[in-house]
Amino acid sequence: MKINDNFLKIQSSYLFSNIAKKVNAYTAANPDKPIIRLGIGDVTRPLAPACIDAMHKAVDEMADEKTFMGYPPEYGHKWILEAIAENDYRQRGVEIDESEIFLSDGAKSDCGNIGDILSVDNKVAVCDPVYPVYVDTNVMAGRSGDFVNGGWSNIYYMPCTAENNFLPCLPTEKVDIIYLCFPNNPTGMAITKTELKKWVDYANENGSLILFDSAYEAFITEDDVPHSIFEIEGAKTCAIEFRSFSKTAGFTGVRCGYTVVPHDLKCDGVELNSLWARRQATKFNGVSYITQRAAAACYSEEGKKQIREIIAYYQNNAKVIYNGLKECGFTVYGAKNSPYVWLKTPDNMGSWEFFDTLLNEIQVVGTPGEGFGPSGEGYFRLTAFGSYENTVKAVERIKNYFVK
Repeated sequence: MKINDNFLKIQSSYLFSNIAKKVNAYTAANPDKPIIRLGIGDVTRPLAPACIDAMHKAVDEMADEKTFMGYPPEYGHKWILEAIAENDYRQRGVEIDESEIFLSDGAKSDCGNIGDILSVDNKVAVCDPVYPVYVDTNVMAGRSGDFVNGGWSNIYYMPCTAENNFLPCLPTEKVDIIYLCFPNNPTGMAITKTELKKWVDYANENGSLILFDSAYEAFITEDDVPHSIFEIEGAKTCAIEFRSFSKTAGFTGVRCGYTVVPHDLKCDGVELNSLWARRQATKFNGVSYITQRAAAACYSEEGKKQIREIIAYYQNNAKVIYNGLKECGFTVYGAKNSPYVWLKTPDNMGSWEFFDTLLNEIQVVGTPGEGFGPSGEGYFRLTAFGSYENTVKAVERIKNYFVK
């Protein structure tokens, strides 16, 4: 018996697991000091009433022999796929067929699992800083090469810094797989349609595949920022898109997302759609009926209204963080089209040093930028997913500590 020794290359635990260990240790030693958590991107508002009503009804159906549902269709019930195609795409002028949509237990899973249908010989490009799952899953698969001087030898890093407005530059060498996340996690920055078109053109010209994570599209406020890469001409022949109900409708604990793989997307004449369909049918048994009914309720008129109100709540939190930190002299980014605020640490503090300071001195938890990659050093991420009351308290604590 042999293990997959690629797992031995990566850090022993996930970034947010490391943060949780630090926070738990502090809490155990200081039970009298309440912590405000603005680190992990987990929502706090309850599910929309329309979703709850749909789940209750679905539970009752599961209790009746006449309406009981067993295994769901591998890729999703027709009614949820039709709702996605109509509301998330056709209403934005994008024609997506139901057979191009694959329901799953979340965008995180699909971002990692998509590598199953791609050769380990592909050269991967990622933004830096980046959502750790993109890198770690490629290390697990054997695409990363060796860890040298703070980076992986077979991964092409695209620095996203203040100098380039946190937008990656087109690769200067041939790459095969390009991970893009917009609005971006962790920086909170968005990309315009004009800028995204450059990436689509690059991918089509070079035979590259774009893996586009649009988990935060519901937070977009500007007209020239695309909600989907398929709004860009030519994207269907070079891109796969990941979507999530987690941040849009608060499904972090319910688990539901979907991936769009166009039929036009081919490699050596083979549709990636058919490969992903085969992978999902083999390794995934589908999303539960109760969850699918809850997801479908997001597209009802009442559901849409309620979810807009939840998104507005988090958007207001983002403004509170952004404006509060800016008032006390921090250099801050994001928040406009995203639930994340990306800030430069003060006085050239390291990002983990800043993490420890916030935790130990004022009991506020965020995410150190270094955890997202080398270019994240000297930066820090705060999320807008806490309660409004705790968000205000956290900003006040930061102000009181850093403004002398």
